[in-house]
Amino acid sequence: MKTLRILSFCFVALVAASLEAEDLLDRVDEALTFSAFHDQVRARLSGLMDLEGYFFQRPAPGLIETTSDSLFNPRLTLFLDAQVGSPVYVFVQSRLDRGFDPSDGGAQVRLDEYALRVTPWDNGRFNLQAGKFATVVGNWKERHLTWENPFVTAPLPYENITAIYDSEAPSSPGEFLGPASDPKYAYTPIIWGPSYATGASVAGRIGKFDYAAETKNASLSSRPESWDATQIGFEHPTFSGRIGFRPNPMWNLGFSASTGPYFRPEARPTLPSGQGIGDYRESVLGQDLRFAWHHWQLWAEVYEARFEVPRVGNADTIAYYLEAKYKFTPQFFGALRWNQQLFATVSDGLGGRAPWGHDLWRIDTALGYRFTAHTQLKLQYSLQHEASVPRGVSNLFAAQFTLRF
Repeated sequence: MKTLRILSFCFVALVAASLEAEDLLDRVDEALTFSAFHDQVRARLSGLMDLEGYFFQRPAPGLIETTSDSLFNPRLTLFLDAQVGSPVYVFVQSRLDRGFDPSDGGAQVRLDEYALRVTPWDNGRFNLQAGKFATVVGNWKERHLTWENPFVTAPLPYENITAIYDSEAPSSPGEFLGPASDPKYAYTPIIWGPSYATGASVAGRIGKFDYAAETKNASLSSRPESWDATQIGFEHPTFSGRIGFRPNPMWNLGFSASTGPYFRPEARPTLPSGQGIGDYRESVLGQDLRFAWHHWQLWAEVYEARFEVPRVGNADTIAYYLEAKYKFTPQFFGALRWNQQLFATVSDGLGGRAPWGHDLWRIDTALGYRFTAHTQLKLQYSLQHEASVPRGVSNLFAAQFTLRF
């Protein structure tokens, strides 16, 4: 309760301060915008300062990494956007925080994104991009930053840990199906957040159709430590793509696919004799939908994933969510999200079959208020039910204050 009181005081104080600082932030926006050579070179520095508080029943849900039942997670994100003429665009994202995902670790500074994009024609039918950037798969990547995301947390497919361990192959089906013997963070979800892996992509729009394809150095399930090319090279690339259809301004429908090896290099000695990292892949099919009408915004994604697991076989799972946001006023909004993940069965090594994960569902509710063009507060409550576990039901409360400049 002491932590809750401290966080509540901090949020109230920050909101009050942000209202007084509105004019100052407008001037900061102007000061952080640069141009030269008759506007042929333009650059802008911007950022997000986030203060998050989490309260939950242990163990920590999703990708939150702490042994406590509460967590205060500050984060500073800086963006550099530069345009050179009309064809060349460069963007960089760096962060100062306690880890890519919420944790109680020490402070660290990272370059999460850096990329060069070339657009030869003004009609947008072709773009070539290279660097470290979010995946082209799905539609959540477009609103994963804190200012655009109606919730504090990510949808279930992007943060629910499965039994897939990317640093070591299981020695038997029994080990794969048994209780986790390593810290939770050693295991992976279907897609790890926005998946800022390194590689190249092509994308564009032709009439009512969008297309995007990429080759990256790591799979969709890969952890943040795998995304840098200095850590994981391109010996075993992942290929992903998305085709979108926009019948009118209200609708956007998409189909995605991805395939690539999911083991890290250190897993090589634990693989069966004669097999390599490239022999065990994560394959994902996805369908996504986006709809906007008056005060309503709707999103949905479905992912069917298969992991080829040594000594076990194919481990299949399906995860999806349905999300709705309603603007009560230009500043005040509410959001509701239903998430679910189901697991197929695998051989148990004893002549039978057993599910390789616990089926679960989660409902997320959130309220958000934008005090100004630069400040936002979100409150979230989540209820999760996981089958075949002692606790079954768990709760999460989260609050997030964002200052945008």
